[in-house]
Amino acid sequence: MTDTGSERNVSGRQRELAGVIWEYHRMGHRVRACDVAIGLGSHDLGVATFAAELYRAGLFPTLVFSGANSPTTAARFPRGEAVHYRERALELGVPSEAILVEPRAGNTGQNITLSRDVLAVAGIVPTSVLLVSKPYMERRSYATARKVWPEVEVVCASESMHFDDYVKSVGDEKLVVDMLVGDLQRVIDYPKLGFAIEQDVPEAVRAAYEALIRDGFTSRLVAS
Repeated sequence: MTDTGSERNVSGRQRELAGVIWEYHRMGHRVRACDVAIGLGSHDLGVATFAAELYRAGLFPTLVFSGANSPTTAARFPRGEAVHYRERALELGVPSEAILVEPRAGNTGQNITLSRDVLAVAGIVPTSVLLVSKPYMERRSYATARKVWPEVEVVCASESMHFDDYVKSVGDEKLVVDMLVGDLQRVIDYPKLGFAIEQDVPEAVRAAYEALIRDGFTSRLVAS
């Protein structure tokens, strides 16, 4: 593991609590063939890599990459998340004609609704959608999709990684814990705002969340 100052700020107990939340965020869906896939833009280029792997496995004929930029991706992906994702997929052998780009979305709801619009323009009206995301974004993307696109069947997929391996890939353990906490806040709060469907949050997960907030893992929280 890369030895950064932010990583030294995470204790063994905090790491255990983060692991509880990490496992909760993963939906555990059986990945299967769907009409289309949507790769949800983020800082993680592994989403595009995994989406390309699933395409090569024959799980869908059409892949939409969705995403503009956030403050955390503007420098990494100056042409926009979706554009860089597409370039990565092309490098990995996905044909250009199989990829659609949605370059405007600034949040998960827009990722899904604007991708639906791009598909409609292309004459594609799916009944099943494979959502490809970061591992800890599965539950939030599922809850969002079920709210804004209830008529399709949603299957979630992400790279099969343990928490420690994901931290190594990012290189900043505190940032990863902050992001886990931030996504869980959205899972809890967004249904009340009409952005997502309700998800059951087990007591152990909620307790881990509250403990990490008390410990200051709050940089990815949104004002409520």
